[in-house]
Order: sequence, then C-alpha cells, then structure tokens
Amino acid sequence: MSGLVDALPDLFRGLGPIRVRRMFGGHGVYADDLFFAIVTGGVLYLKADAVTAPQFTALGLERFSYEKQGRTMSIAYYAAPGEVYDDPDEALRWGRLAVEAALRANQHKQRE
Repeated sequence: MSGLVDALPDLFRGLGPIRVRRMFGGHGVYADDLFFAIVTGGVLYLKADAVTAPQFTALGLERFSYEKQGRTMSIAYYAAPGEVYDDPDEALRWGRLAVEAALRANQHKQRE
C-alpha cells in the first residue's frame, strides 16, 4: 500500500498541495485541508455525493464499506476507476469530482 500512498501527491498534483495522513488503519488524502479520498486495503476511494455518485455507479465501482458492531456500514466514497492510475488527465478529472463533492459537503455542514 505504501507505493500507492507515496504516489498520491504526484497523481493528484493538479489539485494543489496534497497531504496524506494515517487514519483508521488506512490513509486520508487532503487537497490543501479538504479531505477528498481514503486509501485502505490497497484501494483508493474518492469522495462522492448525489451529484457525482452516478458516475461511479455507472462504472460499477465499489462503495467503501466497513464493519461496525457486526453491521456493514458504508460512506460516500467509491473506488477510483483504473484509468486514474495510468492517465494524469483522468486522475485530475476524478480528483476534481471528489474535491467538488467534499466542498459541497463542507458547505452543507456550515449551513447547519
């Protein structure tokens, strides 16, 4: 997994400064201070919302889930499409979608 984590700042360099922090047995990925991705189990998951989730589901991408007290829980992060790892333009496109979803989530929280 460290190879993927080490590659993230270069992979998403078009989004600005990328910071990776250990969390919950995986890593959180931030563009500036905006949390937009998770790496766990060797998989990169990108933030999604009602606007962007259909693009992930249309490709059959897996939603991030975990076990908590014997129940399966999921949050609005989806596995990144394979082309993210091979095509800088696709990495930037999907990264921007994740950042935009994170921005909308933060705006929603601030209004509450």
